[in-house]
Amino acid sequence: MSVSFNVIAQPRVDSGKGASRRLRRTGLVPAIVYGAHLEPEMITVSHNELLKHLEHEAFYSHVLDLTIGDAVSKVVLKDMQRHPAKPFILHVDFMRVSQDEKLRMMVPIHFINEEKCKGVKIGGQASHKITEVEIVCLPADLPEFIAVDLIDMEIGDIVHLSELVLPEGVTLAHQPDPDEPVAVIHGARGGSDDAEEAAV
Repeated sequence: MSVSFNVIAQPRVDSGKGASRRLRRTGLVPAIVYGAHLEPEMITVSHNELLKHLEHEAFYSHVLDLTIGDAVSKVVLKDMQRHPAKPFILHVDFMRVSQDEKLRMMVPIHFINEEKCKGVKIGGQASHKITEVEIVCLPADLPEFIAVDLIDMEIGDIVHLSELVLPEGVTLAHQPDPDEPVAVIHGARGGSDDAEEAAV
């Protein structure tokens, strides 16, 4: 892992909607940390600090350092509630991780070499059918993303979910449908009929 994140948090005592509203008015986000066979702990984090972290895609699929007072825990971001109409974070869930217990995490798919793709270079177009997958792995093996290299794909070619190249120690959380498309190279004008039918 090439990036590290340290989230500074404070313990909180008050719970409920009223207490949460008061916290948000002071620039804090109510949050909870749970897991690793320990009791859940109510905390707060700075809204502005959280927004800065969320600018990095890796924050969503990374083992984070969560500092509460003098204690530092290894956690992952498991859930986040955003305001439906405003750019505010309402609540965050962190899950503690144990180095010897496997995680289930959603990680993004990165499509690389799209501009160098054989099919694209002759006028085709790449279509991304799936942009993230749920994986299972130990915390030390957690990848920031899964790469799909499009460079050798030609018009009509398809990358299926079962063909993803996963890092060592990483498996898909669910048995993939071998025919589920991840990426398709369509023809210049709407794509080849074969590719369209295969992608359905």
